[in-house]
Amino acid sequence: MLQIEDLHVRYGGIHSLKGISLDVSEQRIVTLLGSNGAGKSTTVRAVSGLVPIAAGNISFQGRRLNGLPPHEIQKLGLVQVPEGRKIFVNLTVRENLIMGAYHNRDKDDINHSMHRIFSAFPVLESRLEQRGGTLSGGEQQMLAIGRAMMSKPKLLMMDEPSLGLAPMVVAEVFRVIKEIRGEGVTVFVIEQNADAALKIADHAFVMETGRIVLQGSGTELLDNPIVKEAYLGQGRVEDAQAS
Repeated sequence: MLQIEDLHVRYGGIHSLKGISLDVSEQRIVTLLGSNGAGKSTTVRAVSGLVPIAAGNISFQGRRLNGLPPHEIQKLGLVQVPEGRKIFVNLTVRENLIMGAYHNRDKDDINHSMHRIFSAFPVLESRLEQRGGTLSGGEQQMLAIGRAMMSKPKLLMMDEPSLGLAPMVVAEVFRVIKEIRGEGVTVFVIEQNADAALKIADHAFVMETGRIVLQGSGTELLDNPIVKEAYLGQGRVEDAQAS
């Protein structure tokens, strides 16, 4: 569904992505793991058209994305939940959700989509007229996911969905990610929380310093103790490959 081939991204003199290649198959949960600075967020921003590509190709459902502006990529059904949530803090929950469906002029369809969000995140319905900036961090993450789902994505990219959240909220967010996949939406999760992400992943990739250094099923990587050590900064994935 999403193919990244030999992708290079440079910020000034920094070579952020050094020829990464990966596939995200349809109706699957695929996770991209790595520590801070590994290149995870750069990858998703390149896919979304937010950073220029130095070399390589990105395609979605057979269409090349290179050079397309972000709004055109979004119209194709490839939608991002950004790191840090980035909700509209001065708008209400209702207004934030409606912003996610800005291209949809069917009021009945918008209302139907909104009720689907409430079934996943009931707390949002009780906060409907509350400004986004007054929500808790967990509620803001739920709102960010709900806003993205209002646009009816084919592929949902989630950048660090567990960042800064309490363990109980993290569990709830990952439960909803599984439900989203169950509705036929492909999910690409960019994460540092290896344990939570790998437990729901069909397939996973590990990044270090702008390169993909390991891949496998979520179960395979979850059962690899060296991967956990590398992820926690107590070892390196290359050690696992060499062993």
